Amino acid sequence: MRKLFLVIITTIIFHQAFTGCTNSQSGHSYFTEHYKKSEVMIKMRDGIKLFTSIYKPKDSSKKQPIILWRTPYSCSPYGEDKFTKRRLSSILHFIKENYIIVFQDVRGKFLSEGKYVNMRPYIPNKIDNNTTDESTDAYDTIEWLVNNVENNNGRVGIWGISYPGFYAAMSAIDAHPALKAVSPQAPIADWFIGDDMHHNGAFTLLLNFNFFDVFGLPRDELSTEWPEELEYPSPDAYNFFLDLGPLKNINEHYFKNTIPFFDSSSAHPDYDYFWQKRNTLPHFKDIKPAVMTVGGWYDGEDLYGALQTYASIEKNNNVNKNYLVMGPWPHGGWSRGRGEKFGDMNFGFETGTYYVQNIELPFFDYYLKGKDDHNLPEAYIFNTGQNKWIKFDKYPPKNLIKKQLYFYPDQVLHFERQKFNNTTFDTYISDPKKPVPYTAKFLDSKTFYNREYMVEDQRFASSRPDVLVYETENLTEDLTIAGPLNAELFVSTSGTDADWVVKLIDVFPDGAPDPKPNLNNVEMGGYQMLVRGEIMRGKYRNSYENPQPFTPNEITKVNIVLNDICHTFKKDHKIMVQIQSSWFPLFDINPQTFVNIFTAEEKDFVKAINKIYFGKKYPSNISFGILE
Repeated sequence: MRKLFLVIITTIIFHQAFTGCTNSQSGHSYFTEHYKKSEVMIKMRDGIKLFTSIYKPKDSSKKQPIILWRTPYSCSPYGEDKFTKRRLSSILHFIKENYIIVFQDVRGKFLSEGKYVNMRPYIPNKIDNNTTDESTDAYDTIEWLVNNVENNNGRVGIWGISYPGFYAAMSAIDAHPALKAVSPQAPIADWFIGDDMHHNGAFTLLLNFNFFDVFGLPRDELSTEWPEELEYPSPDAYNFFLDLGPLKNINEHYFKNTIPFFDSSSAHPDYDYFWQKRNTLPHFKDIKPAVMTVGGWYDGEDLYGALQTYASIEKNNNVNKNYLVMGPWPHGGWSRGRGEKFGDMNFGFETGTYYVQNIELPFFDYYLKGKDDHNLPEAYIFNTGQNKWIKFDKYPPKNLIKKQLYFYPDQVLHFERQKFNNTTFDTYISDPKKPVPYTAKFLDSKTFYNREYMVEDQRFASSRPDVLVYETENLTEDLTIAGPLNAELFVSTSGTDADWVVKLIDVFPDGAPDPKPNLNNVEMGGYQMLVRGEIMRGKYRNSYENPQPFTPNEITKVNIVLNDICHTFKKDHKIMVQIQSSWFPLFDINPQTFVNIFTAEEKDFVKAINKIYFGKKYPSNISFGILE
């Protein structure tokens, strides 16, 4: 089941992108009728050969650009008489334009030779011409393609989503001169601070367990098949992982040291060289191709990577063609459907269709085909409260008005800074035996996670005694928050470590109308829509490299940087903030003692009394920019 799910999340199941292909079957017929396929092994500079599938239009009346997708998830089907179906919908718009379409198994995966390395680090100072990384593999691939694929126009574009987004981003570094346009979409950027495996040092339990159960298994030989997944009785994820106990039990009961990268992760619990060298963000310098980074506001995996990849390129390059697109999508959602809704939220139009027709295709057509100016702004940003696209010539938007919401007693949020001198606090008990769930839904433990938790109604959490809730009065006018968020908390814990989770929530008025059509049979009155949430493993509050314990019951400041938003809280809605110390099993349980999480014993997990302070001396708040 997990292997199937892994294949599905890497599959691009897109809507029809051009007239004449009204369904998957007719699109596939058009593809096979108008294209021919070849398969080659392209030699890299160190002699390793990478398996590559090339789909070339039969119409040779005009030279065409090459569009390349490099993937660790298989460029199947294999065989020159077999045309891809599972990726078909994501390339229909390229097929219509007669692009030369290329898929490649990256080094060490499926039919490509060599050893696979997860997030293979970029090597800035290469020893010799045989030193390789993902940048050189992309370079060597492009070099072969432009010199050997007939009828190409000498221009190449690369795109990819998630892990393929990482490979796309790497191609922009030390780029081949023929590479003119790159689109990293939901790219991985840093696996310790913000993407997939950790958030601010907190271990993403569900994703790690299910991803590496299949993807992390080493191979002995070239193969067209996925490895076999673990088989075990699988109840709901919450109880399965609660019963599992400490993280060390994953190896003892299931992985049994057969997954090298999980073992490496366990051996590097802090942000040391192992993780730092996999951080892509310091390396986006002297970028020559145009880059369009794409992300989804509801991406539970690599929202950080999209925002920070764009920001790094923007910061480190004085002259570049750098674009950002952020839409109302989960991970890869712009390519898995029409994008008219997500969870209980309806957007009123097909945001995915709009993206392909008005953003992605014009971007590549302009840089690869020389078509008319694409007229794209620096940033194409979807406002998730008003359900409309906004164009910005700079991101974060210029002239944001910085504001803070301060925590007050009696579960209140105010824009006015706390002026009372007496120090007060709210308190709750965090119990590792009863962690706060990240979702109200109970899903099988072999399911990656509930993607819709990113907009889920939070009333299931606000009623718990271990979740603190603060909210404003009803807003008297629309309020649009855009750009980054930061929570400054003054806290204490009776333990020596603690997780701190901050959630920003849009509370709908009691009379809010239900969506039409109401496909999920949901009542929107009083709905507490999650807008953004983030977790911080407290021992990393001052340094990811050098964790520090809390002094029990001592007031300590903890800053939590949340990923950006662009959201309008409408008139008569309320802004709510929830604070808690677990988000399970999306993230593992903090023992609440200062220990190595990968070697922690059952006895290390203890209850803790956690407090949030406010007052003139300890002005706990959440800050953001208001767009006018």
